[in-house]
Amino acid sequence: MPTKPVISNNSPLVALWHLDLLPLLRDLYTEIWIPREVEKEFLGIEKESRQEALNNAPWIKVVDLTNPGSASVYDRLDPGEVAVLALASEHDTRFVIIDEKKARQEARKIGLSFKGVVGVLLEAKENGLIDEIKPLLIALKENRIRLSSSLISYALREAGEM
Repeated sequence: MPTKPVISNNSPLVALWHLDLLPLLRDLYTEIWIPREVEKEFLGIEKESRQEALNNAPWIKVVDLTNPGSASVYDRLDPGEVAVLALASEHDTRFVIIDEKKARQEARKIGLSFKGVVGVLLEAKENGLIDEIKPLLIALKENRIRLSSSLISYALREAGEM
C-alpha cells in the first residue's frame, strides 16, 4: 500500500533550502508533493539555485490540482497556501507542512493535520538526523525567516536544548 503524501507550502521549503537541509524531507517522509503554485513561488527569486535544488531533489514532486476551481474557497490565503490546502483536500494526505497561522487555521477547519518547519526540525532531531536545532533556528532568523520567541523557546524545550 503506497504511503500517503505529505504536501508542503513554500515557506518551509525556503527555510530548509536556506539551511541546505531539503534532504530531511526525503529522509523523514520519502516523498513530498508541492502544487504548481508553490513551485512558482519557490522559483520566484534566486531561480537558478532554487531550480538546481529542485532538480537535485527528485523526492519533491510537483502535482497539479485535479479541480483548480476547488481552491477558490480559501479567499483569505495566498495562492500557494490555497493550492496546498486544495491539493490536500483532493488526496488522502498524511499532513501538510505549512507555517502561516491563517493557513493552519484553515487546515484545522477542514480536518487536515499539519506541522511547520520547526516541527520538521524537531522530528529530524528525534530521529537522529540532526544533532541540534538551536543553530538551525539561529540560521533561519538570520535568513529573515520569521520565528516568534515563544516558538523558539518551545522548540528548544522540546529538543532538550534549554
